[in-house]
Amino acid sequence: MKIVVLGAAGQLGGAMLAAAARRHTATGLARKDVDLTDSRALTAVLAAAAPHAIINCAAFSAVDAAEDAPVDALAVNAIAVRTLARVATDLDTTLVHYSTDFVFDGDGDGPNTEDRPPRPSGVYASSKLLGEWFAAEAPRHYILRVESLFGGAAPKSSVDTMLDNILGGRRVTAFSDRTVSPSYVADVADATLAAIERQIPYGVYHCVNSGETTWPALARELARLAGRPDAEIVNARMADLKMRVRRPLNAAMSNEKLAAAGIVMPTWKDALARHVGARLAKERR
Repeated sequence: MKIVVLGAAGQLGGAMLAAAARRHTATGLARKDVDLTDSRALTAVLAAAAPHAIINCAAFSAVDAAEDAPVDALAVNAIAVRTLARVATDLDTTLVHYSTDFVFDGDGDGPNTEDRPPRPSGVYASSKLLGEWFAAEAPRHYILRVESLFGGAAPKSSVDTMLDNILGGRRVTAFSDRTVSPSYVADVADATLAAIERQIPYGVYHCVNSGETTWPALARELARLAGRPDAEIVNARMADLKMRVRRPLNAAMSNEKLAAAGIVMPTWKDALARHVGARLAKERR
């Protein structure tokens, strides 16, 4: 199978390209290779590649900065996705597009399901939801919502920053009022390939590790796994911060729909253990 991964230089894109290359013929495209906002150039590059699947990991992900650059956010997160959907339709190929927990307002009870109505706040979240709608125009599409990504090469995630501080003997500040379902990029990549290979029903899926946690609980698990159980972890409240864009506090997402399609995601604790183990092994070399 020929697969093109867009945003291949990013955190998720790098992991996705590596996983795809182990099982298929994979090509990675970064910003230096093609401008996603140039519809003609993007169309030409993809038409020449003629892939069986297009996996879009590219995004304008600076939540607060998007308020000052709405045109840029919409160009990458929405308009470029419309181009991808049209190309996927013309080539009769599968389009995979990643979205986010930010499409929800975070006010509901229990993990967010795919059936919960989106209520985005701010430019970033709205542009991501619009991107979902455009991606759905491709007959063969998977819209995979992820959140709190960790792992991969770059950029550093919140989880990796916490781990760095724990290993360095520094204080860790964690938001106690935000509930999340972390997403290990290696597991997201494997689940993505499984969806394409098995041709599960097209549509929207939550592609996160199983379970939910708060950031202090996650930080304490990181400290335990790192052999630093006495690490200083200080609770803070996101609701007390003066942020330009409101973050969803209940950001946990259910992945039961994905499991029902035959793709069971490991728990977040299992994923965290594998990630910390890999980090520690790398640092010992």
